[in-house]
Amino acid sequence: MDATAEAGFADFVRSRWRDLVRAAIFLGASPYEAEDLAQQTLVRCYASWERVTDATNRDAYVYRMLLNQLRDARRTRWWRGRVDAEPDGRIDDASNQVVIADAVHQALAGLTKPNRDVVVLRYFVQLTEAQTAAALGISVGTVKSRMSRSLDRLADSHHLIEMSEERR
Repeated sequence: MDATAEAGFADFVRSRWRDLVRAAIFLGASPYEAEDLAQQTLVRCYASWERVTDATNRDAYVYRMLLNQLRDARRTRWWRGRVDAEPDGRIDDASNQVVIADAVHQALAGLTKPNRDVVVLRYFVQLTEAQTAAALGISVGTVKSRMSRSLDRLADSHHLIEMSEERR
């Protein structure tokens, strides 16, 4: 990789790191696992940077890589005997943020995996319908129908309803 390509990759990493980690969290990874997944995805991006830059929709291509990383991690975890232990550390009092995050995570957990993928990519990652369809390998119409069903389900989620009632 030449210096220009490396600079382009470095800029890409700086601009996408936070969004990749956040997307992985909303796809069901723990914060620590999300950072690992984002890093592994970016390592794969670096190894195939030319294909990434040649992609018609670079963001969709990279988020597809992230989804594949997550699926690989979920598939192989059972035989690795890996225990996810959270490191000891200081806990800040951010209870309100925890309540909100917990309600969102529980509501998202009530969706099917394909529907959750669409919601996360559309609303948390803020991909367009076309980008989401490309990332998931489905049609734009399927993105729209999954999004509609998901929003109906989320609107009826008792986790979000309880949280909004407590905040009033």
